[in-house]
Amino acid sequence: MNPLLITRENPAHPSEIVGTVSVTAPDTVDAVVRQSHREFRDWSTRSLDHRLDALAAAADALDAKADELATLLARESGKPVTDCRGEIGFAATYLRWVRDNAPRVLAVSVVDDAQGRIVCTAAPFGVVAAITPWNAPIILAVLKLGPALAAGNTVVLKPSPLAPLAVSAMAELLPATRVIHGGPETVHALVTHSLVRKVAFTGGDQAGRAIAAAAGQALTPVVLELGGNDPAVFLDDFALTPDDYERLVLASFASAGQVCMAAKRLYVPHPRLDEFIESYLAAAQRILLVGDPLNESVTMGPVVTGTAVTRMNDLIADAWNRGGWMIPLSSIPDSDGYYVTPSLALDLPDEADLVHREQFGPIVPVLTYESEDEALTRANNSDLGLAASVWSADEARAFTFATRLEAGFTFINTHNRTGMSLRAPFGGTKRSGYGREYADEGLREYTQSAVAHAPAAFRRGGTGMPARAYPNPVQE
Repeated sequence: MNPLLITRENPAHPSEIVGTVSVTAPDTVDAVVRQSHREFRDWSTRSLDHRLDALAAAADALDAKADELATLLARESGKPVTDCRGEIGFAATYLRWVRDNAPRVLAVSVVDDAQGRIVCTAAPFGVVAAITPWNAPIILAVLKLGPALAAGNTVVLKPSPLAPLAVSAMAELLPATRVIHGGPETVHALVTHSLVRKVAFTGGDQAGRAIAAAAGQALTPVVLELGGNDPAVFLDDFALTPDDYERLVLASFASAGQVCMAAKRLYVPHPRLDEFIESYLAAAQRILLVGDPLNESVTMGPVVTGTAVTRMNDLIADAWNRGGWMIPLSSIPDSDGYYVTPSLALDLPDEADLVHREQFGPIVPVLTYESEDEALTRANNSDLGLAASVWSADEARAFTFATRLEAGFTFINTHNRTGMSLRAPFGGTKRSGYGREYADEGLREYTQSAVAHAPAAFRRGGTGMPARAYPNPVQE
């Protein structure tokens, strides 16, 4: 194996090499960041209209290359090609949302009254380091690139070694963006560089801690969107249609469960368990088809690596050892691909690894409860707090319960991507990170306030203030 190359295999056919990229050595990172810093001097002085026109052009180019990029992404990640195509289309949609909303969010704020004149500008940071995962690499990169570039920053993008190809091709469509590749040493060289002014990371908890620690030594601000062990709580009056159950199935098993905001723990009132399982299994039979990601009918592909298969097998073994049992939801191909049978796990204690850890794969525990307070306590019993969902026939009751959940984003009567909105900020609480993506907050993450202030006392006709005085709004 060449240590200077990252080789990406096809998870559905591991003997097939999809492509390679060159590793960016830590000493080369310095040159890339310095070039990005030089570009910042020009890019940040371009008009906002110029920058937004460039994003709109990139969105058009992304649409034009959607089929090509979707096929490449499906081959390197194992995600079904229809989902890959949807991700790319959503990324283009988000770039257009940035184009349409950045003028309002990034507008200069001016207050000019009897107390003085204050001009507040949304200033860029400079070079932004964007470090992205493999499971939704294009949209998760664009969520950083779009706002950062609109605000006048330049970006150095470091994709995951497990899906570097399609996102690198996408990045070529965007201005003021440079791509590097590598592992922890490359990331450390990027995050600690003196000219990197902000870091944005989406990924696992362990890597997030290392990145936050390294950036903290340089006093570089960080946006972290980390993992989640997201509970879906079904209140005792839940009323799901067959379509609702199909959405619920894919809320857990889309991308083989390898989604940070997937429904990972299902809490069902004990008296309604049999009815829930029966309807869930029927929906899974209708909606789940496991197979080659390039098959347009497939809704779940393999997990990303052989290591992921081993990890899922360990979770299954722990579940059996703790008295749990599995209900398979679909068959898997007779293949050497990294396939795992999608399953529900029942009768597990809360101490089981499948319950208290983020499984990040296609095995999901169904847990029963007796009272609403019990469901709340157990749902909140996690160090992670990314997303959650509440299901109830009474929307007001669901919202009331949602306010008691320890989650950064709570879906009502849906879960995962069907519950997202471009106008709703997304991010975690507790150990699931900090900072927000999407919405106005996602745009503002890549700006810092730059203020110019002329107090009334020192403007023409002002009365002045003694040298040792403190501000007094009445005097101003």
